[in-house]
Amino acid sequence: MMKVSSKSVISVVGLGYVGLPLAVALARHFSVIGFDISDSRVKELQNGYDRTFEIDTPVLRASSMRYTQNIADTADADIHIITVPTPVDEGDKPDLEPLKSACRTIGPILKKGSIVVVESTVYPGVTEDICGPLLEEVSGMKSGSDFYLGYSPERINPGDKVHTVDKIIKVVAGQTDEVAEILEQVYGAATTGGTFRARNIKTAEAAKVIENAQRDINIAFVNEATMIFQKLGISAYDVLETAGTKWNFLNFTPGLVGGHCIGIDPFYLAHRANEVGHVPDLILTGRRINESMGQFIADTVNNLLDGQCRVLVLGLTFKENVPDLRNTKVREIISGLESHGHKVDVHDPMADPEEARQFFDIELKENLNSLEGYDAIVGAVAHSVYRDLSPVAIEAMMSEGGLLADVKGIWRDTEFSSKTRRWQL
Repeated sequence: MMKVSSKSVISVVGLGYVGLPLAVALARHFSVIGFDISDSRVKELQNGYDRTFEIDTPVLRASSMRYTQNIADTADADIHIITVPTPVDEGDKPDLEPLKSACRTIGPILKKGSIVVVESTVYPGVTEDICGPLLEEVSGMKSGSDFYLGYSPERINPGDKVHTVDKIIKVVAGQTDEVAEILEQVYGAATTGGTFRARNIKTAEAAKVIENAQRDINIAFVNEATMIFQKLGISAYDVLETAGTKWNFLNFTPGLVGGHCIGIDPFYLAHRANEVGHVPDLILTGRRINESMGQFIADTVNNLLDGQCRVLVLGLTFKENVPDLRNTKVREIISGLESHGHKVDVHDPMADPEEARQFFDIELKENLNSLEGYDAIVGAVAHSVYRDLSPVAIEAMMSEGGLLADVKGIWRDTEFSSKTRRWQL
């Protein structure tokens, strides 16, 4: 089996939010080849541009990493790390096709002694029971003797410049103790946070899937409490600020749960639970509550409006200060308002206009300065550009007596004129 050194060759398969930062971090210590099926993505990265904004251009251009759309270029790799998405289908069932496709792509070029590491979020058993046999089939080699499996769950938090992949603890697990030791050396070189060796691959897979399921359930509790407080005429943000003075109160805030992790991963655990005969009531209840939040906000805003109105929604991405539109729940607010007969415009400087058009049939407004006469403004995503807006600028976009609906508490401590009606969660 391989010996880890600066000459070790590593391929990272999938150069999105997870793969690119990992590849850049590893390239500081090893020979790294980044593979992606998107020709435009590869060309952008070769030119030093990262559309996810996870890696700054100077850092990207200074990296020794090579990029390719030809998997044959990775044939010399000692370790292949898979960082492709693991979404759910329309029925909220795990969609493992991207992961399976990555295995089919890697299999034919595996060399004897290679290690294949899965970073994608999966339910316990996927790496060994699905990826392993598939790799055997396409490579003609035997898992555990000709090539080996590993798992190291991704912990990328889009837009987070503090908990980056080169600073966090990386969990590693290997098919054998020797594989786990190699992965500890590789990932340990890339992060100052150190590594933690899980007991086995299934344990590491399970740990990852409950990290986000736990957050989902905690947010669901706050969202349900928020719905109750709305009926009582109380702001959830005021309640949480007060309760937060207790030393062990957990700091979760209400809102939309979208993106590629928290709103997806609980379904992976629920799927596996059902397979082994356990009904995951709490997990699915939390998902149901969080999935309903967009419509709840739309209904609440509608009840504060009179007749069919012009509404401006500020923000479309799933999270503040990131361009990621995957699984954004702002779409539910928009469709909910439209179902009540309102004319809805959307602005988001972080989102790609073409993606908004392609995925949601939304034509993003380009310039806030040209917008005016709205009966309501909905602050859906707390982008910095919205936090920096002055009360005068916001009120200039509204009709007299308009409603400012502050979903994220963006302007909670901002003073507006008495003519502006205000609502927040």
